[in-house]
Amino acid sequence: MQNVKKYIAEFLGTAILVIFGCGTACVVGCQTTFPGYLVTSLAFGLVIVAMAYSIGNISGCHINPAVSLAMFINGSLQIADFIGYLIAQFLGGIAGSALLYYFIGTKGNFGANGLYDSDILKSLIIEIVLTFVFVFTIMGVTAKKENAPTTGLVIGLSLTLVHILGIYFTGTSVNPARSFGPAMFAGGDALKYVWVFLVAPLIGGALAAFAYKWLSANKE
Repeated sequence: MQNVKKYIAEFLGTAILVIFGCGTACVVGCQTTFPGYLVTSLAFGLVIVAMAYSIGNISGCHINPAVSLAMFINGSLQIADFIGYLIAQFLGGIAGSALLYYFIGTKGNFGANGLYDSDILKSLIIEIVLTFVFVFTIMGVTAKKENAPTTGLVIGLSLTLVHILGIYFTGTSVNPARSFGPAMFAGGDALKYVWVFLVAPLIGGALAAFAYKWLSANKE
């Protein structure tokens, strides 16, 4: 039963991330105005802060398959929970997108991600780098229990940081579940190239996990 509660928490957290993060991008037009750009970055970061302090003690508040993969690699997550988290996160992303559709229809294209300059390779590398920085920060700040009081704030600010740079290029994914739901409803190129925003964050998350594991090995 406890595992089911974790999965429900991950489902809710991911849905809320999509509703408030992607929803803000839709209604303020983050790609066309600087205030909208900044507000959207803050919206994604603030959702993480809110969720970290509400469901963090239940599921760890991954709400991101790339984060769950990193935690699986470092041994913090068992294979059964890893699979359960992924299913819950993707379903949460879909549910959040469905609610956005009910709220505002197709306005803003659901905050779906897109290729930078129609370049698949460049978009992959950008997303790998953005996700690496985000997940590497998570690995570091969660490594020490004494960081617990400020962990949610640090992670939320790091997500804001990668959005401030990344929105210009791809709209910033760093989260396969956040990308998949909106792409499903947006269709077109968003769905055609969604694989980029599934693969790249997972690679970036895995690289961050291995890098942190290597760097912190045998430390006193």
